Amino acid sequence: MSYLIAVRLTPKASADRIGKTRQLADGSEQLTVYVTAPPDKGKANEAMIRLLAKHLDVAASRLTLVRGQTNRNKLVKVE
Repeated sequence: MSYLIAVRLTPKASADRIGKTRQLADGSEQLTVYVTAPPDKGKANEAMIRLLAKHLDVAASRLTLVRGQTNRNKLVKVE
């Protein structure tokens, strides 16, 4: 079983943390994630994957960035 998580990533934050879930105009929900890593060469994306994996209590290898490699709005697939 797999599912998708919509994420709004904020790089260069003061601390790595999972923020609140917010409701978008279309009715869908988006999880806010803050990481201290800079948005350089995928470092922020990698930090986000590690943080989400720890939060969801799954291996980081089970998470895949499906959309948003260079955008703050991301779609992550959890296997």
